[in-house]
Amino acid sequence: MTEPGAGRDRAGRRAGHNGRMKVRTVQVAELSALQEIERAAGRWFHQVGMAEIAEDEPLSVEELTRFVEAGLAWVAVDGEDRPVAYLIAERVDDALHVEQVSVHPDAARRGVGRALLEHAAQVARAEGLPALTLTTFAEVPWNAPYYERCGFRPVPEDLLGPELREVRAREAAHGLDRWPRLAMRRTL
Repeated sequence: MTEPGAGRDRAGRRAGHNGRMKVRTVQVAELSALQEIERAAGRWFHQVGMAEIAEDEPLSVEELTRFVEAGLAWVAVDGEDRPVAYLIAERVDDALHVEQVSVHPDAARRGVGRALLEHAAQVARAEGLPALTLTTFAEVPWNAPYYERCGFRPVPEDLLGPELREVRAREAAHGLDRWPRLAMRRTL
């Protein structure tokens, strides 16, 4: 998930964070806040007839802790250092794989999701990884179309690496393939 309508402000300017938003590492004490961000962001799915996704529970604190301990969990925070969005990732095949990115609706349409993706791209480059990958819903406006605007391109099923193929199989087992999904890659 990510922010609906991200990219430009009302005047058509590239959206930004006005110098108040920053990205930093997640602190373990913030994991319940991440769950609340995910629940709030998930509500957008009611608008596109995907109630099951809207009501799906976020990852547990234990599952989120794994990303924090691996150094692969970041938050975008407001001027008071409160998380308004987060991104968790893992190394999959030859890329840094965006496992989840969620933006609280109150912070949507301000470039927050894009800032998190750019931070992940910087981390991947620093690690010598050539790409970011993710999996997403193909027909949800703030999913695949948004990621295409962020430089991601669809990866045909027959070109998926073995670990990304495994990610897709887990998603299918979780029932996510009830709606069209795809893997996407952004070369860095």
